[in-house]
Parts: sequence; C-alpha cells; structure tokens
Amino acid sequence: MTLDAEARPGGDAAPDVLVVGAGLAGLTAARRLTQAGRRVRVLEARDRVGGRTHTVRLPVTGVSVDLGGQWVGPNQPHVTALLRELGLETYPTHDAGHNLAHLLGRTRRYRGLIPPLPLWVLLDYARLSSRLERLARRVPLEAPWTAPDAERLDAQTFDTWITRHARTPQTRALLRLYAGAVFSADPAELSLLHVLTYTAHGGGIHGHTLTRGHALQDRILGGAQSLAQRLADALPDVRLSSPVLRVEQDASGVTLHTPQGQHRAAHAILAVPPALLSGVPFDPPLPPRRAQLQQRLPMGAVVKFLAVYERPFWREAGLSGMAISDRGPVTVTFDSSPPQGQPGVLLGFLEGAEARAWMNRSPEERRAAALHSLAELFGPQALAPLETVEGDWPAQPHSGGCYGALFGTGTWTGYGEALRAPVGRVHWAGAETARVWMNYMDGAIESGERAAAELLSPPRTPFNARSSPSGRQSPRSSSPKRAGG
Repeated sequence: MTLDAEARPGGDAAPDVLVVGAGLAGLTAARRLTQAGRRVRVLEARDRVGGRTHTVRLPVTGVSVDLGGQWVGPNQPHVTALLRELGLETYPTHDAGHNLAHLLGRTRRYRGLIPPLPLWVLLDYARLSSRLERLARRVPLEAPWTAPDAERLDAQTFDTWITRHARTPQTRALLRLYAGAVFSADPAELSLLHVLTYTAHGGGIHGHTLTRGHALQDRILGGAQSLAQRLADALPDVRLSSPVLRVEQDASGVTLHTPQGQHRAAHAILAVPPALLSGVPFDPPLPPRRAQLQQRLPMGAVVKFLAVYERPFWREAGLSGMAISDRGPVTVTFDSSPPQGQPGVLLGFLEGAEARAWMNRSPEERRAAALHSLAELFGPQALAPLETVEGDWPAQPHSGGCYGALFGTGTWTGYGEALRAPVGRVHWAGAETARVWMNYMDGAIESGERAAAELLSPPRTPFNARSSPSGRQSPRSSSPKRAGG
C-alpha cells in the first residue's frame, strides 16, 4: 500500500512535530504523539515504510519472506505490547530436530545450546562465556561509559579479548561466530565494552542466539513489515520518497529541507541510523561530540539469502534447519518456512567479513556460493530451490547495512553521552539509541516511545544547540575503577 498524505484528512495541516524515518522507531514516536493530540508529519526517504523490516511476496511460489528483521521474543516487552495493541499475531520459529555445527572441518549434529565438542573445549567455552556475561552484568544499559573500568574495556577489541583468554581454537571459533551472528561484524571491529553492553541487553549470550524463551522465538504472521504498515495506516501524514537534505533550527522551530520542499514544525525527531546523518548539513552545526559520534558508527555488513523449496526436506532428515558454520560464505542458517510448513524456506546469513567479501560479486555468484554452503550442510537437495531471493543490506542507500551500528574502540567512552541527548529542538530515535534490546525491533519501538515522551514532558531549558548536553565533557573520570576484562 502506498501512503498519500494529501489524500488523507489532516494531511496538509501544519505539523507540531516532524519525524524523519518511517521505520518502527519513527512510526512509534509518531503514533504516541498523535495519540497525545499532536499533529505529526513523517518523512521517509524510501518509497515504502518499514525501515530495516522488509517483507516481500515471491513471484514463483507466492510465499512471503522477510528480507530484514523478522524475530521477536517473549522477553521483549515493547514489541510484544505493540503487537497486542495492533492485533497482530505471531507463530513460533521451527526448531524441532537436530541442529548442525560445522567447526574446524567437522560437522556435528546436536540438540540444546552447545555442539558436542570435546570436554576440555566445553569447559573452556563455559568458562569464557560465563566470564563475558559476568562482566556484562556490571554494565549500565543506559550509560555504558559509566561502567566499572569502562575506559579499559572500551580500549580493547572483542577479538583481542578472545585471543587473550580463549584456550582452544573451537572456543575462539564459537565466539567469533557469535560476533558475526549478533553484530554482523568481525570481533576486531567491536569494542569489548560494546559487546558487553549488547550482551547485557539480551540477558546473556544465549538471549541473542536461541529460539524458545529468547529473542528468536517468534515471527510475525504476515511478515515483520506488517507491523510498520499497521502503524503507518493509522497516521494522517506519512510522506514517502522524501529524503531530508538539510536540517535547520532556531529558537522557535525546526525546518527540514527535502527535494519536494521545506517542512517546518516546533520539534523534530530523527529516527534513522546515526551514520546516515553524517552527510546531512545542520544549521547551526551539531555540537562536536554529536557530530563526531555520527562519523564513528558504521553499519554492520550482512546479506540475507533465502532459498524456497517444494517442502522442508531437512525436517525429513531430522534436522531443525538451524546451523552454524565457520566455513562460509553462509555462516548461520534457520528454517524460515511459513507456519503451515509448505513450501520449505531455508534462510542463510552472510555476515561480517563474508558479506564484505561477496558484496561486490554479482548476485548470480552470491547465489551459487550460498546454495553451495546450504548443500554442504543439508545435502544436494539444497542445490535445486524453486526460487531464491536476497536482502543485500550494505547496498541499501537508506540503511547502509544491518543489523545496526558498530561501536568500535573508544566510541562509548568518548561519545556515548551524545547518543540520545537532544540538540535544541532536535531529538533522536532509532534502534541504535535504544535503552533495551539495541538494534532489535523491540529496541526501535522503545526508542520511539522515549523520544515521544521527551517531547510530551520537555525539560524547561532555553534553546541553544551549541550548548546542548551532547557537547559536554563525558564523566569518565568519575567512573569507579575495578578489574575487568
């Protein structure tokens, strides 16, 4: 459905608030503000709503698949509440049967959490994952830069920590696969403090990687984008194909420039990945800390590949469809079949270095390589799908990658305080700014609710974009120092 603001009652009324981005964050903020009686206009650069959720119906089989985010968990309160509020249903991710793990040249079947590795490997992995989770519990989710020993944790990469502490190559392989699967990045790209923060958001390592009771438990009936579409359908003024080219603000309001013209309101919420704002001029200029933060948050690299088969043949072999592999280019797979189980759909991820290695190759080359990976795991039947489709997120100009922004060394402690702090009449939302479940649908929704609440209960301070809190010095020197890492 195409949204046409001018065909809707109230679509031309002067707005009180401008929201940039029609993903879940921006649409949630617009919904809450509209419910509170504010006039809101949403500007979206794409020709669709949904942001990093994108559901498509395939031409040959007619099955609908999610090229972007697709999972929700029972421990994610914001998305669970919104689904209930909008009357949308979920269904469980298929996980019955044996999982597969291909590590260091050997493929194993297993059930449960961890592949059946030698005892000394299991002990080493348990020791190191417990240590990681213990450190994560000490990180304040809303202010990681105030964590005990934050500067030291933020000064080292996750890869440095793995290399220093893991005693077996299998443990190193598993933790590097964790980085790819959860961050769509290599551990060398990630600050250890960021990994701890993100791990804490999920309640531990397995909170991000397991189905039942965790983040990957359920999928949304009708596709994840239906959540954004349902939100947008209830709003009077959503304008597509309207990229913001310039942001101006003064003591009385904010002006946003688009190819179609100017939009003016008392306040604005920018609900897009920070990296996409680094090339947008602001007048007056953003405070240095906020401007530099946007330059330091590149997006993760991931290509999502889906192959559709007449039936889920892997289930007949007693397999769940879930697999991990250190061989690539596909490193993680899931059964992504519709709830009725027909047709069968295998989902494979190319992440981090694998995505970068293949993103400049042709779609035909990526397809052949991805199918070869699936066949090595699930057998030769995987080479003959009815149709395939891929979501190449680094190629999306209004996303720049997925699943979210990468915090490298020094970013949280040097610039984290500017992540959510408003700059004058400009407020920030988006999955990167979430206080819980960062870079998940739940986090995007929470960030939209937070940004709306900021406008509904604003602090009584005069406008001065240059003296915004995001220009203050970080209180790192007051953080307590303890041993960590």
